[in-house]
Amino acid sequence: MSDFDAQLKQSQAQVAEAQSKISEITSRIETARQQMKAGTESDIDIETATLQDVHSHTEVMNANIAELIMGLDDVTAAFSRDFDEMRSKTGWESFVGFFSRDRADALRQERLKTANIDDKLQDLISKSDIITRLLENQLKVLTDQKSKVETNLSETLDEREFTVGELEALKAEILGMDPRIIELENRISVEQDAAARTKLETELADLNKQYNELVQQEQVKLAKSQTLERYIEKGKTWVDSLQNQAATQMVLINKLMTDTKQRVVLYDALSKSLKTAQQQDVAHRINEIGVQTDQEAQTAMAAIGTATNQRMADMLEAHEDHMVFARDVLEAKAKADERFARRFAEIVKKHDSNAYGG
Repeated sequence: MSDFDAQLKQSQAQVAEAQSKISEITSRIETARQQMKAGTESDIDIETATLQDVHSHTEVMNANIAELIMGLDDVTAAFSRDFDEMRSKTGWESFVGFFSRDRADALRQERLKTANIDDKLQDLISKSDIITRLLENQLKVLTDQKSKVETNLSETLDEREFTVGELEALKAEILGMDPRIIELENRISVEQDAAARTKLETELADLNKQYNELVQQEQVKLAKSQTLERYIEKGKTWVDSLQNQAATQMVLINKLMTDTKQRVVLYDALSKSLKTAQQQDVAHRINEIGVQTDQEAQTAMAAIGTATNQRMADMLEAHEDHMVFARDVLEAKAKADERFARRFAEIVKKHDSNAYGG
C-alpha cells in the first residue's frame, strides 16, 4: 500500500469517526427537545469537554487531509520536473547520437511516445476526486446536522418567547395581588366584629392560596424558561461549530477543484511543449538532409510554407484563448491557495520545513 493510500485510509476512518461524534451530539440535542415537548425532565448533556473533543478530532482530521492535498501538489511539481527532463536527451541517447544521430532521435521519440503523461494526469485527478468526494460527504453531513439543529432552535426560540411572556404576565398578576393582601391584613388587624373578622380571614386565606398557586406557576415557568435558555445556548454553540467545520470543508474542496483545473492546464501546456520540441528536431533534421533545387521541390516547399503559415496563424489565435483561460485558472488557484494557507498555516509551515510529527 502506498503512502497516499495509507494516509487516505486513515483520513476515511477519521471522517467516519467525526461523523459519528457529530451525529451523537445532534442526537442529544434532539432528544432534549423531545423531552421538553413531552413535558418530562430534560437533561441537555452536552458538556464543553464533549464539544472540545469533537473540535480536536476534526482539527486532526482536516490537518491530515490538508497534508494529502499538499502531497498532491508535491507530486505535480515532481511531474513538472519529469516533463522538463523529457525535453532533453538522456545520457544514453546522447551517447548513441555520437555514433548514429538517427538512432538517437528514434530512441528519444520512442521514449516520448511511451511516456505515461496522460496516465499521470489521470492518476492525480483520480486521487483529487477521491479526496473531494470524502470532503463533500463530510460537508453534506455537517449541513444536514446544522439544518436539524437550526429547525429545533427555531421552535425553541418561539417557545421560550411565549414562555417568557407567560412568566411576565404571572409576575404582573402576583405583583398586583400584593396591595389586596396588604389591605386585607390591615383590615383584619383593626376589625372588632368576630363575624366580619372571620369573613375577612377566609377571604385572605383564599387570596393567599391563589397567590401561592401563582408563585408556584411562576417557579415552573421560570424553570422552563431557564431550561429553554440552556438548550438555546448549547444549540447555538453547536450550530456555530458546525458552520465553522463546514467552512473548512469548503476551503479544502475549493482548493482541490482549483488545483485539478490548474493541473489540466499545466499538463496540456507541457504535452504541447514536448510535441513542439520533437517537431522542431524533426524539422532541423529535414533541413540537414540537403537541398534539392529543382522546380518541383521548390513548388512543393512553397505550398508547404503557405499551409504552415496558415496553421501557425490558427495556432496563434487558439493560443490567445488558451492563455486567457490559463490565466483565469491561475488566478483562481492563487485565491484558493491563499485561503488554504490561511486556514492551515501550521500544516503548510510543517510541510515546507519537512517537520511532520513535530
